[in-house]
Amino acid sequence: MSDKNESDSYKSSGVDIDAGAQLVEEIKDSVRRTNRFGVLSGLGGFGGLFEMPTSFRQPVLVSSTDGVGTKLKLAITHDKYQNVGIDLVAMCVNDIICSGAEPLFFLDYYATGKLNVPTATSVIKSIANGCERSGCALIGGETAEMPGMYGGTDFDLAGFCVGIVEKSKIIDGSKVSAGDSLLALRSSGPHSNGFSLIRKVIEVRETAIENAYINKTPLIDLLMMPTKIYVKSILNLLKEVSIHGIAHITGGGLLENIPRFLPPNTTAKINCSSWEIPKVFNWIKQEGNLDLREMYRTFNCGIGMVICVSPRDIDRAIMVLKKSGEEPFLIGHVETSNTVEAKVCLERS
Repeated sequence: MSDKNESDSYKSSGVDIDAGAQLVEEIKDSVRRTNRFGVLSGLGGFGGLFEMPTSFRQPVLVSSTDGVGTKLKLAITHDKYQNVGIDLVAMCVNDIICSGAEPLFFLDYYATGKLNVPTATSVIKSIANGCERSGCALIGGETAEMPGMYGGTDFDLAGFCVGIVEKSKIIDGSKVSAGDSLLALRSSGPHSNGFSLIRKVIEVRETAIENAYINKTPLIDLLMMPTKIYVKSILNLLKEVSIHGIAHITGGGLLENIPRFLPPNTTAKINCSSWEIPKVFNWIKQEGNLDLREMYRTFNCGIGMVICVSPRDIDRAIMVLKKSGEEPFLIGHVETSNTVEAKVCLERS
């Protein structure tokens, strides 16, 4: 059998090698813009090469992997996939910054039944956009065309990030103590969590989402707002203030994520009156007939990050974060508790 027939045979089975090559050509400039010091390889190799920085005395690598979840299904259904790559990067880099780690490089995995080059190009360019926002290099990835595994226009994403932190500067909650203050950074929306519930609410209520608006903004746009990336703001803060703990408010909401940096026998007292829950969450609560506790343990409810610092550093921390473009506010504090298991107590003043 000739090479041409072999190629035709593979294409007839649903895999188009030429489309994959075209995709690489379309995205190479966007990927190149994410390059940073340490990148040793470009697209096309069997592995991405990155040189370890020499400025660390005891470097520790920090890694994270995540996806976009079922937000991707909503994005595909409503043709709103142009920013989902930012979500993908954000879910990984926001996790490793909780350890104080600076993101170094990122890898992506794009899987689909039939490769649509314009769609894939848009998605991967948005991944590169997310990498630029967080200062990490997109040094490789995989595009898998798998007919029979995915139907129609469906595709899935996974991301993998590696960062670095000085061993003596790892943020692990060991410095957290009673009396510490808790700062909140606002989210841009639901980010990439709780979308199985959101989609169920839309389905059960038979909401015509394309025609739904909140304060003249289309509901679909509010739901699909890309996850905010906090990396550069927190890296700036680390240069000025000792951070005792950081929680990325993802699945599990405030109730499940804040305890991840709390030591035993402590409670995080959160004043729920200290911020106004964005209207998109009020819509979810009302349409889904959800109680407040369920909202706080499913969604971020307007808070994307919680940062724990000493009370003496609170004013400086707020000043530094504002200079980075954030809108930080005091959300609560840490108290001693009689229960061994750390927990969150929600209150209203």
